[in-house]
Parts: sequence; C-alpha cells; structure tokens
Amino acid sequence: MGHKVAFIGLGVMGYPMAGHLANAGHQVTVYNRSAEKAANWANTFPGETAATPAAAAEGADFIFSCVGNDDDLRSVTTGTDGAFANVKPGAIFVDNTTTSAEIARELSEIANSSGFTFLDAPVSGGQAGAENGKLTVMMGGDETAFDKAKPVIEAFAANVQLIGPSGYGQLCKMVNQLCIAGVVQGLSEGIHFAKRAELDIEKVISVISKGAAQSWQMENRYKTMAADEFEFGFAVDWMRKDLGIALQEAEKNSASLPVTKIVDGYYEQIQANGGNRWDTSSLITLLDDK
Repeated sequence: MGHKVAFIGLGVMGYPMAGHLANAGHQVTVYNRSAEKAANWANTFPGETAATPAAAAEGADFIFSCVGNDDDLRSVTTGTDGAFANVKPGAIFVDNTTTSAEIARELSEIANSSGFTFLDAPVSGGQAGAENGKLTVMMGGDETAFDKAKPVIEAFAANVQLIGPSGYGQLCKMVNQLCIAGVVQGLSEGIHFAKRAELDIEKVISVISKGAAQSWQMENRYKTMAADEFEFGFAVDWMRKDLGIALQEAEKNSASLPVTKIVDGYYEQIQANGGNRWDTSSLITLLDDK
C-alpha cells in the first residue's frame, strides 16, 4: 500500500526521483520553485502539485527534498511557507540535497523538537542514476526512521545505506566527491598523455580497464573526454559547491586534502573559462590546451 508523500525540488535529479515514487504507487504531491515545472511533472506522472513547501507537506507520511544548497534547504524547510511548519507528528523528512553536515544536524534537532524525524540522505549516481532509479543513497539519522524510510527510498535507489547519526550521510557524500576528484584528474592526465604519445585510446582503455586502473569514470567518461565532449554528467558548478563543503569540513576535523585543493583550483579555472555547466570530466581541457 502506498504512502502519502511530498517531494520538494524538481531539478534534474528530483524530477525523475519523484516520478519513481509516484510510479511505485505512492500518493505524491510535488512543489517546485518554478510552478511550470511542477505542472509538467503532474502531466507526466500520477500526482498533484502544491503552491508552497508547507502545502506539499500537509498530511504526508514522508517528505523528500532535493534542492541546491544549504540556503535553499533552509528556505524550503524553516523559511516562509517552509515545510517544517506543516509536517505532521511521526512523519519522516528525507533530504536528498548535498549540504553541509552542520545544517543536517541543525534541522534534525528542529524536527525532533517538533515531533517528527529528519534524515540526511544525499545521493550519488547522477542524472542517469536518477532517471533509471538506480541511485546510491548514503544516510544519517535515527535507525528506526531509516528502517521505515528505506522501502520508500528504494523506489529510486539501488543502494541505500545508513552510515551513522545525523550528518553522517553528508560526511559520506563528501568522501564520495573527494574520491571522484582525484580519479577524474588522474584519468584526464592518462588520456592526455595517451593522445600526446599518439596511442590508440580504444586499445589503451580496453587493456587498462581490465586491471587496477579501472574506475567508473574510466568506463563511463573516457570516450567523451577523448572526443572533447562535456555535456554528460555532474556540472562543474555543483562539483565546486560539493568540494567547498568538504574543504570546509576538513578545516574542522583537521583532515589533509592536498590533491582536492589542487583539483578544486582546476575546476575554478574551468569556471573562469566559461565551463560552469560542463561535466566534471572537463578537467582534461586544461591539459589539452597546453
């Protein structure tokens, strides 16, 4: 039997995620800052629209959010007409935004004092993962609430894992982005070197992808990187936001992130070159231009 579900934020990730929830038989009400996109969603999937986050949350068993950053999340939760004012007791709020761990803990405390539960639940897998319903979700918060939310989340996710208490989902997402940054730079340098050495890229990748050099980035991005095409994944602007969050957290916990700082600087150069919306594999452009 389906639940009454609200979904706040219909971007490239949220739009299909909310769709999977509706197609799974849940009674979904959506809110988006652009009402036109919400109307388009309701014409595509079985569900309804609401004029505000508070209206969307009314009576919902589960409320999901997938917005841009800390400020956006605060706006749709505790801001004017925010969802938190209208969440019923015992409901579970699942935030799929990538944010700081600090705001996750802050909103969890507010939720607890208001009689409902907040789970931080950032996702990995990109637009394709959202559209295919195969996202990875790393979560922080109460274990009982997690157990209740997991079957609902599995409508759009292939891997759902509780990492620890509030904020730990966001900390895990930071680890995810840190690992990606170094891998993409290494892959960029490898492909760039292979080009300069006049090697057959297909042959090179067919060999090295069977061994220790293999990565998701290699399997999914080498062709487009070699072809100088960068419209296929997570945008540079969003990666810089995520790396910025991780670097701020590293200042608090004294983690040393020398490679991340360098790669973040490279992404800053790509932004200066107008590549804000290019995908993260565009690091190679800084090498090929030299």
